[in-house]
Amino acid sequence: MSADDTNQSQFQKPGDLVERDDDTGVMQVESLCMNCHDNGVTRILLLRVPFFRDIILESFECEHCHFKDNSVKSAGQIQEKGSKYTLDVENEDDLQRQVIRSDVSTFKVESLGIEMPKGESQLTTVEGVIQRIHESLSSEQPLRKAQAPELHDALEPIIANLKKMLDREGYPFTVSLDDPTGNSWIAPNTTDTTNKYKRREYPRSHEQNEELGIANDPEAVQNEGQTVQPDELDDSEIVDGQVYSLPCECPGCTKPCFVNMKKVNIPYFKEVYIWSTNCDHCGYRTSEVKTGGEVPDKGKRITLSVENEVDLARDILKSDTCALHSEELEVTVQPGTLGGRFTTVEGLLTEIRDQLHGQIFDVDDTTGSGGDSMATSDKDKWTRFFSRLDSAINGELKFVITLEDPMANSYVQDLCSPAPDHQITTEEYTRTEEEEEELGLKDMKLEGYEEEEKKEDEEEEEKKEEAGNNDEQKS
Repeated sequence: MSADDTNQSQFQKPGDLVERDDDTGVMQVESLCMNCHDNGVTRILLLRVPFFRDIILESFECEHCHFKDNSVKSAGQIQEKGSKYTLDVENEDDLQRQVIRSDVSTFKVESLGIEMPKGESQLTTVEGVIQRIHESLSSEQPLRKAQAPELHDALEPIIANLKKMLDREGYPFTVSLDDPTGNSWIAPNTTDTTNKYKRREYPRSHEQNEELGIANDPEAVQNEGQTVQPDELDDSEIVDGQVYSLPCECPGCTKPCFVNMKKVNIPYFKEVYIWSTNCDHCGYRTSEVKTGGEVPDKGKRITLSVENEVDLARDILKSDTCALHSEELEVTVQPGTLGGRFTTVEGLLTEIRDQLHGQIFDVDDTTGSGGDSMATSDKDKWTRFFSRLDSAINGELKFVITLEDPMANSYVQDLCSPAPDHQITTEEYTRTEEEEEELGLKDMKLEGYEEEEKKEDEEEEEKKEEAGNNDEQKS
C-alpha cells in the first residue's frame, strides 16, 4: 500500500470524500464549518519536506459564510527527543527560509524577547511568522490604549522594531523555534556557519510528556535523579568501572526504564561518564558521553589528518559542546548535534552519514527522491556528497577533520604517545563572548561567592531583628 493510499484510508469516511486529484494527490473532504455550522470543504495533501519529514497540509473553506482556515500537522509520530533551532537572520534569503511550526512549538524573536503563542500550526517562512506576530500585536493596540495605556506604550517600540524587520531595516536579529515533539523545523542552508544556524536535540522532561499526553507513570517524576547503587558502596563515591542505574522515563514509549552510567578514565585526558539507555518495553536504545572535571580557561581546537585505515580506527571523543568540520568532506557538525560520542573516526563519520541521510532522503527512502520539492541539482549534489563520505569511511579518501570545543572536552587518540604525533595538531583558543553566554559561564561566579552568601545571611538576620523590634513596639 502506498503512502497516499494509507492517508486516504485514514481520512476517508463513507460518503465524505468529495474528490481526489490523482495528479496532485489533493483530497477534498466535506466537513462541518465551526463558524456557521453548515458544510464546507477540507482539502488535504501529504507532502514530503526536504531535509525534514512528511507533513499533512489541511485547508478549510466554507462557501456559505466564506470562513477559511489552514493548518499543518506531522504525518509521523512524536520524535524521541525535542528540538530547538536558532537562526541569525542577516539578509533576505534568511527571511524567506521555510518554517514548520507545530501547535505545541514556541517561536521566539530572541532579539526583542517576544514569542508566538502555542496553539497554532503553520507552514510558512521566517518573514511569515514575524508578519503574524506584528499583525497580532498591532491590531489590538487601539483597545490597549484605552484599557491598558502602560502596556500600549511598552509594546510600541517592539511593534516598531518588528516593522523594521519586515521592511528589511532591522538586520541582524535572532529567532528560535523550540518544539518538545521534535516536529517543527527551520530550513538549513549549505552556507550556514556554526554560529549562524544551530539545531539542538534535548530529552523531554516528565512534565513535557504529560503536556503532550504521552506520560505513562504519573509518579515517574518523583523517582527521577534517584541513583540505585550497591549497598557496599558509599553514596558519595563513584567508582571507576562500576555501572550505576538511574530510574527514568523512556523517550520512546514513556514507560519506566533505567539509564546506566559508568565512569571511565581516558589515558592522557580526563575522566568521562558513559550514559546508555535500553528500554525493555519498546527496544529504544541510545548512548551518550559526558566529561567531568573543572571548566578550563580556554577552548581547544584539534586537527587530525586521516591518511589510512589505521587513522580511521583512532578513538575519538566528541563532546556535546564540540563542533566538527572538514573541508575535504564538506561536512560541518554543529555543537549539540549527535550529542556526546566516544567512538572511532570511522564510527563518527558513519553516524554523521546515517543521520544526514535520514533527514534528507528519509529512513525508508531507497529511491533518493529526497522529497516532493527537492530540485534535481540538489539531489545530484547530495548524491555526490554521500558518495565522497562513503569513500572516506572505506579508507579510499584522505581528509582532515577539525574538532573545535569551547569546553576543551574533546579528544583524539595519539598513536605515537609519548612521542609527538605529527598528524595531530592541538591548539588552545580564547572563547568568544557568545560561547561564554551559551555555556552559561558569564553568569557563573567562581570566586568570592562565600562572602556574598555570608553578607546576604547577615542582611536577612538584620531584617528579622528589625521586624521583631517593630512588633514589640506595636505591642
